[in-house]
Amino acid sequence: MLNPSFTSGSRACLVALSLSLLPVAAMFCASAHADELMKWERVPLQIPLKTGQERVIFVDKNVRVGFPPALNGKLRVQSTGGAVYLKAESDFPQTRLQLQDMESGEVILLDVRTTATASAEPVKIVYSGDVSTVSSAATGTGEKAAGDGNSTQAKRKKFSYKAPVPVLLTRYAAQNLYAPVRTVEAVPGIHPVNPHLPSRITTLYPSAPVTVSPVAGWGVAGRTVIALRIRNSSSQKVVLDPRELQGQFVTATFQHRWLGAAGTPEDTTTLYLVTAGRPDDAFVREPSVAHKAATRPAQKVIRYEN
Repeated sequence: MLNPSFTSGSRACLVALSLSLLPVAAMFCASAHADELMKWERVPLQIPLKTGQERVIFVDKNVRVGFPPALNGKLRVQSTGGAVYLKAESDFPQTRLQLQDMESGEVILLDVRTTATASAEPVKIVYSGDVSTVSSAATGTGEKAAGDGNSTQAKRKKFSYKAPVPVLLTRYAAQNLYAPVRTVEAVPGIHPVNPHLPSRITTLYPSAPVTVSPVAGWGVAGRTVIALRIRNSSSQKVVLDPRELQGQFVTATFQHRWLGAAGTPEDTTTLYLVTAGRPDDAFVREPSVAHKAATRPAQKVIRYEN
């Protein structure tokens, strides 16, 4: 879900690619090739492709790839071991791909196009800052972290932040939904979260004539931010008041302070709720769900006697 380039307005297609880290032996084999080094400095990287020929991009990160539907049937995308494999099935003009780091949320932009003179050499992306730290993490401890969820959680807890976690989460969510992709600030440890909420929530803001729908969620350090779409369903202006929200939340922040009448450009905004623990436990249960739980018949217990 998660940044402006993956919204329905941009009509982009998102493919979730779960990457594991390369074994040490495979890394040694890869280093024997003459990789083309490209440094990521928030400027889109130019990746020419030759039709019918596969090219490997060594990312050394757990990423997901976003690409426009115009490339369906024209570009094959595969991934394994910290690498992305691109193969042009037919010619296409320059088109932008997005590689989003599943751990930090950072987005790497690739401008790919087909050309008859494209090289088949693998591309290795290097990063600003301490590149050796990234490499050692990928080769030395990557396999243990990939296979051990507790190790991943321990890594996230080691991060120290200069601002309170609710502030970081709210800012990160707002940037992902409203800011250009290249300006989104990468925050170590923040990861996407499935809030397990119904598609429409009626118990959150019952005092206002609005509809509430969850959009996305991110978490870190035992806190989760849930972004919800708030839409005015009346013909009157609605002034938003976080004190009227029903539930157990750490913080609540509206993107805008009021909503225009339904049908106007101002009739929709976003609410950011930071919760502790499971997000769905922070909301008042929907009446239909509570009724089903209360009226569900007790299970019949059959006892056997020897």
